[in-house]
Amino acid sequence: MDRIQSINPNRIQWCCADRGISPQELASEVGVSETTLDKVLGDDGGLTYNQLRKIAGYFNRGVLFFLESGPIADAQVYSPQFRTIANQKPELAPKLKALIERVEKQREVYLSLREDLGEADQLRFVAPDLPKGDIKLAADITRQWLGLAEKNDFVSYREAIEAKQILVFQSNGYNGPWQIPKESPICGFTLYDAICPVIVVKKMAYGSRQVFTLIHELGHILLHRSSYIDDEADLISYQGTERESNSFAGLVLVPQRFLDNIDDRARPDLVSQYDAWLKQYRDAWGVSGEVILRRLLDTGRLSQREYDVYREWRLKQVRSENTRGSRKYRYREPKNIFGEPFVQTVFDALHARHISLAKASTYLDNLRIADVHRLEGLYAGL
Repeated sequence: MDRIQSINPNRIQWCCADRGISPQELASEVGVSETTLDKVLGDDGGLTYNQLRKIAGYFNRGVLFFLESGPIADAQVYSPQFRTIANQKPELAPKLKALIERVEKQREVYLSLREDLGEADQLRFVAPDLPKGDIKLAADITRQWLGLAEKNDFVSYREAIEAKQILVFQSNGYNGPWQIPKESPICGFTLYDAICPVIVVKKMAYGSRQVFTLIHELGHILLHRSSYIDDEADLISYQGTERESNSFAGLVLVPQRFLDNIDDRARPDLVSQYDAWLKQYRDAWGVSGEVILRRLLDTGRLSQREYDVYREWRLKQVRSENTRGSRKYRYREPKNIFGEPFVQTVFDALHARHISLAKASTYLDNLRIADVHRLEGLYAGL
């Protein structure tokens, strides 16, 4: 089989360093012998097209990327959104960098399919007109803009945001290309785009934790019109734009009229009983007890000491973060990861014969063809 000899070895080396893996690890991951890859890196060998395609796919690059001569410039490789996030968290793990690029490519797929379907113009993100310097009013306007009901959970908040032409991805609980590692402090990130922003939320054991991250990231989109990546410390920060997004999220999720329903006289003396005291409100609003207590603190109905003691107690509790679930329902995972709009767009393009069944499988997290049909049946109500 003919081998491509004009491969730029420096680009493979650069990608390995950027991903944080060795050439030997790359060879193992893509199924190319170490000897063959060593020869290429020594500028003394070549690869078949399929071998090069596997390497390009592993690094989320095109084949031509590895055939170009000359040095690599970040501005040519990374989008402005990616560079914004990387500058915020220079210590980002290589797997997270790869995930961010993967999300960007998935958005490109979505926009391309919508264009093929003739929907590019009518399905565009249009932000509400929010006042500057008045977070409370901005939150009130946002609740109306989203059309939120009185009772919500992560699913309903997600659907309301997706209806405004914002893609919402949820990282997978399984180890794989769509997972934010459990050990990572990163809770979510936003890739801002004037046409189609994307919010990515880390899969967690408790939906209420995902809800706050989701609305926090929405705050970055609507208030700051920029890309952000947030860890656990950012979601309790009192500084700058993170403070604004935290305040915004609290006000969207627990507006003043919600707080008015809480009877301070029924507050227990022990912080360990606070969650039980607030259970009916937590369940109805889809938020954690901490979010409600933070709002009570902000309105002067809870002392800083009481809030700090609760947080200290809460952090000591052993929480199960088992988010794996059962892969019996593997065919449903693309909907959980990419959301309803993305999956529906893929099937619309498939039915309109803009893409093949094999291509649809690729876009849907490489589902087996049989699982693509099962997911398709779910959408058809079969």
